[in-house]
Amino acid sequence: MLKEANGLGHLAISPKQTPLFSRLGAFVLIIGMMLAFFISQLLGVYVAGKLVLPSTKNSTVADIFVFGSNDGTVVSLSIIIGCVLLVALSILIIRLRGGSSRRYLALKSLSWAVSIKMLGLLLVFMIASQVLTYFLDETPLEFVDPLYQSVSSVWLLIFAMVIVAPLYEELVFRGILWSAIAEQFEASSLKHQGAIVASVVTSLIFAVIHVQYGIYEISTIVVLALLFCYARIRSGSLLLPMLLHVINNGVAMGQYLAQTA
Repeated sequence: MLKEANGLGHLAISPKQTPLFSRLGAFVLIIGMMLAFFISQLLGVYVAGKLVLPSTKNSTVADIFVFGSNDGTVVSLSIIIGCVLLVALSILIIRLRGGSSRRYLALKSLSWAVSIKMLGLLLVFMIASQVLTYFLDETPLEFVDPLYQSVSSVWLLIFAMVIVAPLYEELVFRGILWSAIAEQFEASSLKHQGAIVASVVTSLIFAVIHVQYGIYEISTIVVLALLFCYARIRSGSLLLPMLLHVINNGVAMGQYLAQTA
């Protein structure tokens, strides 16, 4: 997975290749993937709720969503279901457009040097975030309480939130959407500006979808998302943002479990 660094990193889209999406197509893709993101979550909660929640035969769809959204087992399974749906959809869209999923999603090997530097930046971010959280007396993981208390297995919750969620979130935001926006600038001299625009737009959307958080948490998520984008740009690989995302969620979950023990 890792290899020696051979430069400052590069964009994942080849400047000689025709963009898969027009500007209108990229806009439609963004809207469509956001709808797909929320629909996959709702569908995941419904399917998992029907399987897990007791007495669902007489329950309405609204009841399943209400009770399922606060059940740790249902939410964990819904994350896994959503992951399968979104990964399949992303790959299908790219292939229908005649592209290579591996290239378009930047699924390539990492460099040791860039990976270590980005891990250092992530550590700085996590320390600064912890300091701010402490002084502002914020509780960003408060929404996990009902999930932790109701999940059938803590390991299922950990697997879903620490491993599965980062993988498909990166594939959607720093993967297909980032590429679709950045490639709009490939044919001009604004290639690097394209990376900036793609990073800002996807980071803001990524923060907005985290509706379970407050303003402070959403602000830190924007910064974190920009860091993930920078990792993709520097490494030319989506695997590094995925790795950083997993580490960030793992540390946060570890702190939560330590506090509730």
